[in-house]
Amino acid sequence: MTSLRQDAKTLFEVAVERADPAQALRAALQDQPLAPLSPEGQIYIIAIGKAAVPMMREALTLIPAPHQALVVTNPENCCEIPGARVLAGSHPVPDQASAEAGQAVMDLLAQTSAQDRVVALISGGGSALMVAPAAGLSLADKTAVNRALLASGLEINEMNLIRQQLSQLKGGGLLQQAAPAAVQAFILSDVIGDDLRAIASGPTVSALGSRAEAQSLLKNGGIWQDMPETVKTHFATEAPKPVLPAAQNCLIGSNRHSLDAMVQAARAAGWQTTLASDHLTGDVSAAVEEILQAAKAAPKDCPIALIFGGETTVRLVGDGRGGRNQELALRLAQRGATELTGDWLFLSGGTDGRDGPTDAAGGIATPKTWAAIAEAGADPAALLANNDSYAALKAADALLMTGGTGTNVADVQVFLRRPD
Repeated sequence: MTSLRQDAKTLFEVAVERADPAQALRAALQDQPLAPLSPEGQIYIIAIGKAAVPMMREALTLIPAPHQALVVTNPENCCEIPGARVLAGSHPVPDQASAEAGQAVMDLLAQTSAQDRVVALISGGGSALMVAPAAGLSLADKTAVNRALLASGLEINEMNLIRQQLSQLKGGGLLQQAAPAAVQAFILSDVIGDDLRAIASGPTVSALGSRAEAQSLLKNGGIWQDMPETVKTHFATEAPKPVLPAAQNCLIGSNRHSLDAMVQAARAAGWQTTLASDHLTGDVSAAVEEILQAAKAAPKDCPIALIFGGETTVRLVGDGRGGRNQELALRLAQRGATELTGDWLFLSGGTDGRDGPTDAAGGIATPKTWAAIAEAGADPAALLANNDSYAALKAADALLMTGGTGTNVADVQVFLRRPD
């Protein structure tokens, strides 16, 4: 009999494999062969996000020359690709490399004409990896806003609405920069519900809202006072809604596709399996309640697998290191130690292989995890209070370590339990 840990990791790997960006793009391009708009034109291929490298490699084998190719991805996935320029930005907080990547994208798009076609390969993470501050704003302004947003507990769509209003490339900005060339986008969704306006902050679709709505979200979220004065001035001045050029947007993969694959794999392995939620969002403390309720309600007389997917948030009150998946696992370890029975295990991981500003994909909890942290000489309650989930889980050998996966379709969770 395999261990619960291995079974859970296998299901996580199924989720990642189903989100393979090269396979998804290959299927889409077979149905939609691409060419310049005239014999004199060329194709500009821009891949943005954590899955940019495999998407670009696949595109270069399927899209005919002449073309120019630019990749913007995260440092973990960055590598040379013959025929393409590859840049690494920073994630989750943008830095100077992200700004240089954004400028490189705009410089390339400035060369396009009405005879050309732009192929945009978009995946999650693009919002921070590629930045181009709106007029009057600096990289420092955008970095300050992003740090405040990541610590605010706002939903991802709310964060993206705000980010879009600060950028020349987000919220349809790439379309404007590419005009008059035609734009075709192939999108791998890391957003629950697959709203194309929120994936990488929607470079090829309309914005989620307005500056006034962004200002309202910041005030309601209690972080307006943390905004730089230049940002406050920017949001206080409403801009006319831009008229965007037309674009073709094709969704090629998503979190739900990966969840369905996990369910099939778990059932094939003999687990009584339920897709408990494909919308595990909001603060991690609320997500823990949802997971515990599902686990307590599940049958006790058979091996059960509960599958979850989504993207939670963490309200930062300390200065520790971790990510939403690690904190979710740590909180489940705390509560589950006293509230759950039987031989159980919970895994929460980011399909990109990186959770927050750490080298872990997420965390794993069992009935013994909370006690194991203390046995290692650490104080699990103090570490949790300081948002230091990485140190806590590391002490118990409970980190999920995968390395960069080359894809990104948000987070997946699996709860396994064998009968008492």
